[in-house]
Amino acid sequence: MPSLLSRLVVTVAASASLALAQSPQPNPGPPPETPIQTNLPTDAPLNPALPTVFIVGDSTARNGANLGWGDHFAHLFDTSRINVANRAMAGRSSRTYINEGRWTKVLAEMKPGDFLLLQMGHNDSGDLGGAKPRGTLHGIGEETQDVPQTSGPLTGTTETVHTYGWYLRKYIDETKAKGATPAILTLTVRNIWTPGPDGRPHIERDFGYTAFIQQVAKQEHIQLIDMGTLEANAYEKLGPTATAPFFPKDHTHTSPEGAELNAEAVAQAIRLAKSPLAAYLKPH
Repeated sequence: MPSLLSRLVVTVAASASLALAQSPQPNPGPPPETPIQTNLPTDAPLNPALPTVFIVGDSTARNGANLGWGDHFAHLFDTSRINVANRAMAGRSSRTYINEGRWTKVLAEMKPGDFLLLQMGHNDSGDLGGAKPRGTLHGIGEETQDVPQTSGPLTGTTETVHTYGWYLRKYIDETKAKGATPAILTLTVRNIWTPGPDGRPHIERDFGYTAFIQQVAKQEHIQLIDMGTLEANAYEKLGPTATAPFFPKDHTHTSPEGAELNAEAVAQAIRLAKSPLAAYLKPH
């Protein structure tokens, strides 16, 4: 039976023309509220004889039980040949995932021949300090800002906060140093619609991070896995009313069906990018 994504998706070329016609002003806005995390899946032991694909992201990839695309990913692979390790964590940005020591733990698991799928950005528009300090400087350069911290793991210190691109490069460079292969993903889309010049509603395809992701992928000579375009294509074929059930709580977090669609979008984007990971996917 065809997958949900294959039944809905239209061509990337068609989506590109729609996106140009829509021409929204990217606006990240405040990060979404982090969902309460209950019944989180237990990380299964990794088979050391197999390569591993690590997922590093936020609540769009791991959100309680069954609501993040990373927990719908393993069944798309031949897991007799590769481990699938979802290490995403709800509410984290590219900065806080590192600050909390989570990235250090992933690096400790990583070995030559492994893969990294990196997808961060939904929480990077947050505050630099204060009660929930998870934002990054908007950009990809070497700019920094020293910020006194009053909460979180760096309480009582002055933290040097970097740009979004700086943090992405840190993940990528440290993955390469381990002999593993990094790839960066475009972000999952938000259920925000605006009318286009054609008079039809179009879903938001960028809220201020896509160009940064593309630029970092080019700088670092790594593959860009454009799952966001495929996800947006599917929802545009459905339209706003039929898309609404895939986002039952807010404009960012999906239902289990939405998580499955996103996982399928990642898998298809891996194939389109001709990633070496595609060799481990089940036939479709």
